[in-house]
Amino acid sequence: MIDSTVVDLSRLQFAATAMYHFIFVPLTLGLSWILVVSEAVYVLTGKPIYKEMTQFWGKLFGINFALGVTTGITLEFQFGTNWAYYSHYVGDIFGAPLAIEGLAAFFLESTMFGLFFFGWKRLPKWGHLAVTALMALGTNLSAILILIANAWMQNPVGSAFNPVTMRMELTDFVALVFNPIAQSKFVHTVSAGYVTGSLFVLAISAWYLLKGRHVEFARRSFRIAAVFGVVGSLLTIAVGDQSGYEIGKSQPSKLAALDAAWETEPAPASFNLFVWPNEDRQANDLAISIPFAGGLMATRSISTEITGIREIREQNKERVASGVQAVIALEAMRKNPGDAAAREKFRQHEADMGYGLLVRRYVDDVRQATPEIIAKAARDSVPKVAPLFWSFRIMVGLGGLMFVLFLAALWVSVSNSHSKYPLLLKAFLWSLPAPWIASMCGWCLAEYGRQPWTVFGMLPTHISASSLSSASLWGSIAGFVGFYTLLLIVEMYLMFKYARLGPVVLQPNNA
Repeated sequence: MIDSTVVDLSRLQFAATAMYHFIFVPLTLGLSWILVVSEAVYVLTGKPIYKEMTQFWGKLFGINFALGVTTGITLEFQFGTNWAYYSHYVGDIFGAPLAIEGLAAFFLESTMFGLFFFGWKRLPKWGHLAVTALMALGTNLSAILILIANAWMQNPVGSAFNPVTMRMELTDFVALVFNPIAQSKFVHTVSAGYVTGSLFVLAISAWYLLKGRHVEFARRSFRIAAVFGVVGSLLTIAVGDQSGYEIGKSQPSKLAALDAAWETEPAPASFNLFVWPNEDRQANDLAISIPFAGGLMATRSISTEITGIREIREQNKERVASGVQAVIALEAMRKNPGDAAAREKFRQHEADMGYGLLVRRYVDDVRQATPEIIAKAARDSVPKVAPLFWSFRIMVGLGGLMFVLFLAALWVSVSNSHSKYPLLLKAFLWSLPAPWIASMCGWCLAEYGRQPWTVFGMLPTHISASSLSSASLWGSIAGFVGFYTLLLIVEMYLMFKYARLGPVVLQPNNA
């Protein structure tokens, strides 16, 4: 048994570094395709202003990309330093998409990144546009490979446990790649990145319009961002609905927790708009609900129930008890590989082995698992409600707000009435943090909602961590947070500096 404090600190360190890293990722995803659009217009029309747009937004993209790479490198090393048993247990599967990402996607985007900045005078127009498109493709390819690995942790398909090696092994690479969780997660994540990039361009363009600077440049950037933002928002909303549907099939505990559904209701279930959850009572002290909406959204039917938290925990008591038998049989097989009775017993209970490992949070020897300990383990199998409930609603609320803002921006751009609505332009500017807040809430929903598992249903978090000391973890957390905060300050300083400077070619002394 690893000290629970060590596990919690390891989780905190990984969460902190991942959240810092993801400050930079969505903007990289979104700006890359805005660069492709603006440069494509330049190549087709020959108008220099679109070249200047590509170069200006490309400069901000470059700052963000460089810091995103810097903060992302440490994440992969943490799997070996902080999560050694996890790396041993699933390395054959989890390592495959990450290796492909490093060898293919990262080198593609990095190479094209250099050619983008240094190839303007060395490549023909169409050649440089191809470089920009490949750079955008590389960033998105990198995203899908990482998300394939993450989606396997949420829905471990195409794999099997080998009782001889005591590791998970890949059995179907195609199933790993086409995991339905991976597909919906990828589109939802990258479309959220498109929204982030669009609002970033929209906000800075609105600032120029409010200041009366670079007006023609700002109007054209504003229009591209408005169109791209509307499309990105629609895609995010549509695929978000698909993600919720997939969650309901693969992780019913997460679905029940994010809706604070303690009891199984007759189908179609209501949707809890506002609740005050009480974990001790396993009930809501206050609830405002919309009848039938929850079942229709989550199951897309009027006859499928959403299983409540209480019922899930009762079902998981049986799975924990069954899993304990699997662990006992596995230990017997390790001592005597020829034990046919143990092998048969393991085969019967293998599907629940992960649930049996949950009791190791309380006892090292699973044979000591009493009914009370099994009940505690079953209670642990559903994450706490409040963080998921509010993360989901903040994410959805901000997503709806940004969609409305993009529609308003598109109308203002088409009607060429920017100067008539200064308050609306200020709203675009002050809404700039919204996509980052929504993205962080989405990741909280995805990752915290997977608890208590690192690999859902198979490997509990509390036995995945390395045997480290609390002191070393506190030291590394302080170091990472301090260094990453410094990088964030550098990023913001450079972004503000060059955004205020504006497109250099359009400065009065360069006109």
